[in-house]
Amino acid sequence: MGNTSRSRGYNFEYTLVKRFNSTDSWYARRLGGASTGFPDIVAVNNDERILLTLEAKTGTSDNLYVPPDQIERCAKILDVFGLYEKRYAVLAFKFMSKRRFRNKENSGYEYRQIQEYYKVANDLLGRKRIPTIKCTYDGRTFVIENETVKPVRLRDYTMPFQENYLQKVLLHQRIRQ
Repeated sequence: MGNTSRSRGYNFEYTLVKRFNSTDSWYARRLGGASTGFPDIVAVNNDERILLTLEAKTGTSDNLYVPPDQIERCAKILDVFGLYEKRYAVLAFKFMSKRRFRNKENSGYEYRQIQEYYKVANDLLGRKRIPTIKCTYDGRTFVIENETVKPVRLRDYTMPFQENYLQKVLLHQRIRQ
């Protein structure tokens, strides 16, 4: 993986941690990811007894992938903190505004809208073998097992910073009226 790709990933993780920590009830830390054997991020809401483990993926292609070992790391941390009533393994995907393309004639980048998706992977955790997960630019998810790609519906997770943002937008609209 090149430095640009690694930098993009770090920046997305850092941004997610900042977003969590800007809310009233959430606290998040970046744990260092693959080299440490931990998920990218752990976030907690102690008031509501919620624990999130996050794997964050970002890129310029139309597909992003989470390998099984990274989902398993999320599951292990969820198991350790059993006192939290609500525990979720969340896969965070960010598709950058620059889309990389390659064809026979040339390659380069074209611009598109940034997309972010947050998917709950808990339904995968009970399997004997956790599959690779693929997320597409339009938010569809797939499992990849034995070189076979099958659609899977992973639930969306509304992040606390998304709720706050939507509430602020609605409040701002009411004030203007």
